[in-house]
Amino acid sequence: MSRGSGSLAAETAPAFRPTELNRTSPPSSAPEGMVWIPGGEFSMGAAEMGPEICGANDPVPDAQPIHRVCVDGFWMDATDVTNEEFSRFAASSGYVTVAERAPRPEDFPGVPREVLVPGSLVFTPPRHAVPLDDYRAWWRYVPGASWRHPGGPGSDLRGRGRHPVVQVAYEDAVAYAGWAGKRLPTEAEWEFAARGGRSGEPFVWGRDLKPNGRWAANIWQGSFPDHNTAEDGYEGTSPVGAFPANAFGLYDMAGNVWQWCSDWYRPDTYQFEAAGGVARNPRGPDSSLDPDEPKTPKRVQRGGSFLCTAQYCSRYLLGSRGKGEPGSAANNCGFRCARSAGN
Repeated sequence: MSRGSGSLAAETAPAFRPTELNRTSPPSSAPEGMVWIPGGEFSMGAAEMGPEICGANDPVPDAQPIHRVCVDGFWMDATDVTNEEFSRFAASSGYVTVAERAPRPEDFPGVPREVLVPGSLVFTPPRHAVPLDDYRAWWRYVPGASWRHPGGPGSDLRGRGRHPVVQVAYEDAVAYAGWAGKRLPTEAEWEFAARGGRSGEPFVWGRDLKPNGRWAANIWQGSFPDHNTAEDGYEGTSPVGAFPANAFGLYDMAGNVWQWCSDWYRPDTYQFEAAGGVARNPRGPDSSLDPDEPKTPKRVQRGGSFLCTAQYCSRYLLGSRGKGEPGSAANNCGFRCARSAGN
């Protein structure tokens, strides 16, 4: 790695050190819709966030310790994959997503066959305030929900071509990436790209939740989960690029929809990475373990979604982590792709 004049941010927290960007130039002209991420060495992880940052205490033990990581340069989609783009993939390949297939009986022992119908999870706000200790109060499995019908059979994609595709499971994202000659980013690549050269700041755009009094990402405003005031202009997903890009030219690296990464999820990943000094191009653990659901493997998700709020899930905070069962899909989860420099 070449060190030097690429540092964009000064140290802003004791555990963070400045990001050191590689001086490497793009190896070729940019692939359509992608931007060059130069790579370099940075402090990966998140500090504990208190009320002064996001409005509520948000423990992030799985994003600690903050540790040094080095990634090589790579290409990354400037935006999440859109409905237009996924439509071209589905039409060209004939691919059928997980949500469009009937669940296999062997994966759901004891569940009556008549219940095993294609569908997916849809956020369904309750009519009044509810305790926040049971997500089933606002999520429900909707037969017929899929990327073509993100809210269920009565919904469609009219006027939503430039919105991020949702209701895509991990294997759907991998299938699209392969068709497009790309891949999913690693978790380290994703965070390096999201930071845009910044170090130690809580948001993709800096330190203030609302810079100059304006919302900088599509997240939840109001009382979660029953009332979204949509002060940012959107109740659900927003078109890609509706908010300013970061310093690398990437849009929606916080809020809007969760984004799949290639890594398996474990809460202790960073402990192992930190023990070896500077982690170089880490690709995550060989297997998953989620202590909350030890029998269910998870993949990493990043960036948060339009449902994120300090009241319940403030994972639009830079460096924080999410997780998802690879076979699951929901109307707040999408993805973007990466491509290695030599491809």
